[in-house]
Amino acid sequence: MIIVPLKEGENIERALKKFKRKFEKTGVIRELRSRQAFVKPSVRRREEIKKAVYVQKMQESEE
Repeated sequence: MIIVPLKEGENIERALKKFKRKFEKTGVIRELRSRQAFVKPSVRRREEIKKAVYVQKMQESEE
């Protein structure tokens, strides 16, 4: 359960923003979306490798 402590006189908008940030960090929505459709392990691995190659190329181009 996510708890957002409120300070005296704190704006409800700010508290809601804190709640949304904490909720997003838990990764619940991301996990739900990933579970909607089954992805074969070989396909998942292939996507991870493609992403790693892309990130490595981006890092090399910065230098």
